[in-house]
Amino acid sequence: MTGDILANMHAPADVKRLSAGELDALCAQIRGTLVDFGKRHGGHIGSNLGLVEATVALHRVFESPFDKIVFDVSHQSYVHKMLTGRAQAFRDPALFDTVSGFTNPDESEHDLFVLGHTGTSISLACGLAKERDMQRAEGRTPQTNNVVAVIGDGALSSGIAFEGLNNAAEQGGNLIIMFNDNEMSIAENHGGMYATLAEMRSSRGRCATNLFRAFGLDYRYVGDGNDVHALVRAFEDVKDIDHPIVLHIHTTKGLGMDAEDAAHGLTAGRCEANHWQSPMRDAGKPLGARKYYGRLAMEALERRFGDEPGLVVVSPATPGSNGITQEFRAHAGAHYVDTGITEEHAVAFAAGVAKAGGRPVVATSATFFQRAFDQLQQEVAINGAPVTLLSFGGGISDADNTHSGAFDITMFGNIPGLRCLAPTSRRMFLDMLAWATSQANTAPTLIRVPGEAILDAERAGTLDAEATAEPQRTDADEPWSGYRIAHDGHDVAVLGLGNAYPTAKAVVDMLADGAAGEHVDATLIDPLQFSTLDERTLTALASRHRVVVTLEDAQLEGGWGEKVTAFYANMLPDADVRVLNFGADKEFTDRTPLAELDSRYGMTSDAIVARIRTLLRTA
Repeated sequence: MTGDILANMHAPADVKRLSAGELDALCAQIRGTLVDFGKRHGGHIGSNLGLVEATVALHRVFESPFDKIVFDVSHQSYVHKMLTGRAQAFRDPALFDTVSGFTNPDESEHDLFVLGHTGTSISLACGLAKERDMQRAEGRTPQTNNVVAVIGDGALSSGIAFEGLNNAAEQGGNLIIMFNDNEMSIAENHGGMYATLAEMRSSRGRCATNLFRAFGLDYRYVGDGNDVHALVRAFEDVKDIDHPIVLHIHTTKGLGMDAEDAAHGLTAGRCEANHWQSPMRDAGKPLGARKYYGRLAMEALERRFGDEPGLVVVSPATPGSNGITQEFRAHAGAHYVDTGITEEHAVAFAAGVAKAGGRPVVATSATFFQRAFDQLQQEVAINGAPVTLLSFGGGISDADNTHSGAFDITMFGNIPGLRCLAPTSRRMFLDMLAWATSQANTAPTLIRVPGEAILDAERAGTLDAEATAEPQRTDADEPWSGYRIAHDGHDVAVLGLGNAYPTAKAVVDMLADGAAGEHVDATLIDPLQFSTLDERTLTALASRHRVVVTLEDAQLEGGWGEKVTAFYANMLPDADVRVLNFGADKEFTDRTPLAELDSRYGMTSDAIVARIRTLLRTA
């Protein structure tokens, strides 16, 4: 086979038909495709460039989907997708968005799970292998033969990965754990095990200290994990093995980055920037909300380090995306801790820092905080630990279905004792952060970092970036528990929580315009928090308002707005108040444009105003 080999890769069987020499040509074409795709579309390019040869070798040797291959996190699955009929989605710009950046069974029978969080591949593989062995023991023919877990790129630091290793050794049976050791996580590696891994690499797997043998697992090492022929031989040696084994391969993350990539700070090897590559067309664009507000937060905290030895920033492996720059980390010294991909440990660790008298700040995505729900409830909330949680990316978004932040309000807002703040300006955000991390605060506090809607409004001048919200006299013991009345009107009160506040303001402005002679001087309220209800303000509204409207850019069911509705129904049943709640449906969405979601949920200002006017006519 000559010419465009990748164009002829429609299924794993096509890889098996290639000559040994053509494997090298295929790897070169895949690498070129990844580099071009990264420049034009962006994505998890570095990890996939490092895994080209391993993925080609996997499909050369194993028989997917009869042999089950589980990609951990699955952001390393781009090459796998190319070899299973989806290559054009990485080559044709018109098709770039037709496949997910993670495995998805809806796309292919070769994708076993929807995966976007980390560390779970070994546990999933144990489950697949267990059922296979149970069926064989009963004399049935299973639909699974070899089971391969592909883990690495920092995923091994996740606690559940160690739980999986521990179980795999005892379970026994065929289970192949391919550990992709590229000496990197999302940023640099952190943790004691990485010194052991370095010793294992330098000794080519022969040193006495062996992380995997300590679990009772068989072990082999491949020093050149970017040699497709060496990997084919290694996989052939372990195929159909009758016990669990770890195949430790050493790869180079970002292998194949070219000169143009280097000009944008992207190089092969231990380069943080190559983990996630933005399209080259985005170079020079203003910072998005995560990095913008994250950098402001870190700058504010850094100024205090010299006087506050107990002030510590904790990041479970995702610093760059949240504005925790390399410069900040270098200056912070002991005031900054990267725990690796260990959200559960990061939150429990922070509770320990707080118990000892420190003031820890845990910064990560809303979707990743989900992994630490137990620690948030147990170690933090029950113990009343003054931990500050900075939650990035909360709310409705166009993210893939594994990284949606739309469930954060229902999760955080229902943990007893956790104060949940939702600032709507840069100044409020920094004021809340300063108070939450001060000695005056003695309780756990979550701050929902403002999103794009607020940043866009600040940049456009429709929201005042310096707007403040002084704690009311009635909530001196719990600052910001009282709602902020931005405009005092009548008949209709519009409450816009957090990122929904710009829409609430637009709704109030549209009502005031008085289209069709229906002028309404509506009240505009910024709730500031979603952990408790400001019953005093809600009660006062009932005397001069017929309609109360709540807006939240998160799942409506079980969220904040429904609590407002329940308050009026249960506490003020005789008040003539009708409540309208606007928020997201209880569903997973996958890369759906934000405008489409807002339209689906009726959360555009036009749709909200129309519903309010209809209700006013009938109320």
